[in-house]
Amino acid sequence: MEDNDHASTTSYKDYYKILGVDYDATEEDIRLSYRKLALKWHPDKHKGENAVTSKFQEINEAYRVLSDPATRLEYDLSGNYEIDKYTLREYLARFKGMILTCNGLGMNQTSLWTQQLKEASDCEDE
Repeated sequence: MEDNDHASTTSYKDYYKILGVDYDATEEDIRLSYRKLALKWHPDKHKGENAVTSKFQEINEAYRVLSDPATRLEYDLSGNYEIDKYTLREYLARFKGMILTCNGLGMNQTSLWTQQLKEASDCEDE
């Protein structure tokens, strides 16, 4: 079982890094970055190179997950929480909603992720 756990953490893909957006990026930021990368890495522009096709598929997969609010929330909640996988700045950006919510500090301007987390929690309470 440990081998499966190790394999799942090594195969984790950080969709935010793949699309080159911040962890609290808006839907518009995600869409614009996706369009730019999809045009740059489209296989037709690179004569079907396997590495380019793989990169293009990875970009599409990242966009599919992050562009849907429900899928994005699920991805965020089940993401990679290994501290050594992130710089301190990335870690704080990635998990700020969770850190601040758990510590009861609240946030002046809530991100989409934080709003969805609160709504999901409110639904469970009812």
